Amino acid sequence: MIDRKHDLPVNRQARELGISRGSVYCLPRATSAADLALMRRIDELHFDYPFAGSRMLQWLLRAEGHTAGRLHVATLMRKMGIEAPYRRPNTSKPEPGHKIYPYLLRKLPVTRPNHVWAMDITYIPMARGFVYLAAVVDWFSRKVLAWRLSITMDVDFCLEAVEEAMARYGKPEIFNTDQGSQFTSTDFTGLLLTNGIRISMDGKGAWRDNVFVERVWKSVKYEEVYLKAYANVPGARASIGKKLDFYNGRRPHQSLGRQTPDQAYFNALQPIPVAA
Repeated sequence: MIDRKHDLPVNRQARELGISRGSVYCLPRATSAADLALMRRIDELHFDYPFAGSRMLQWLLRAEGHTAGRLHVATLMRKMGIEAPYRRPNTSKPEPGHKIYPYLLRKLPVTRPNHVWAMDITYIPMARGFVYLAAVVDWFSRKVLAWRLSITMDVDFCLEAVEEAMARYGKPEIFNTDQGSQFTSTDFTGLLLTNGIRISMDGKGAWRDNVFVERVWKSVKYEEVYLKAYANVPGARASIGKKLDFYNGRRPHQSLGRQTPDQAYFNALQPIPVAA
């Protein structure tokens, strides 16, 4: 179905066919086995020590016998889409034409489903390569509303996840992301604005502004990803899908009163009967 020699770009062909661009490819572009092993360990250390930048991560890696230099660690971190959470004034500028929106969630009580949705992207290691996972999460219930895998960090798979979430669950009042180029792109913000959704963005490097999505990532990584060595993208998609189904439908959360995200989401949507 996909013609790589056609004048129409592959991502446009995939969109016209109604399939994810990430599903067009079998594996991500080749990365050396040594770098893949190093990236996996960096990912694990980042979850244990989210405050660590490239310098500290290099020290931690050297203590384990790795010899990678700081610049190489920083390069791999950029490829993985991770960074230390400290704020750095005037060191980062948005892409040309990309608008940065203010953070709207500070001190905001979120007391119902579909009040606030959040989205993020995380790195997923495989046996031979890696992919990126994007997910839309309901802030109130922690429910994963939609998700996509991709071999690239372009905006297409993010748009697909948001469109699926809205088709299945309606629209939120506020949508929160970080300041990644995917989320500040006119395609992404335009989708939200045309649907009357207010846009909120984390402070630069402030991972705690999107802490509930970070908690979803931690659950997925420690309970699924780090225990597996996915052979290919379809295998990763199937296994992660089962994990997210379990997370939504069967995994109770202490912060939700031991309810599952599905229970917290759907029970809160049910109207309270009026006494006769």
